[in-house]
Amino acid sequence: MNRPHWDAGHIRALRSHLGLTQSELAERLGTRQQTISEWEKGMYKPRGASATLLSIVAERAKFRYEATPEKQRS
Repeated sequence: MNRPHWDAGHIRALRSHLGLTQSELAERLGTRQQTISEWEKGMYKPRGASATLLSIVAERAKFRYEATPEKQRS
């Protein structure tokens, strides 16, 4: 099953679309502002429940992004 791949640009674009600060998005997702910052800098990528929550928030906000399948691990 292919899941949307959330990269730094998509996360930043979603936050901008929502008109939220990093702190406000973090509060909605139940995470820390520092985590959002690290995602937006490309230091880390959201996984598991965080990636799912981002997808749900994006869908509800009618945010359009190009969903690229995550690369399969060899």
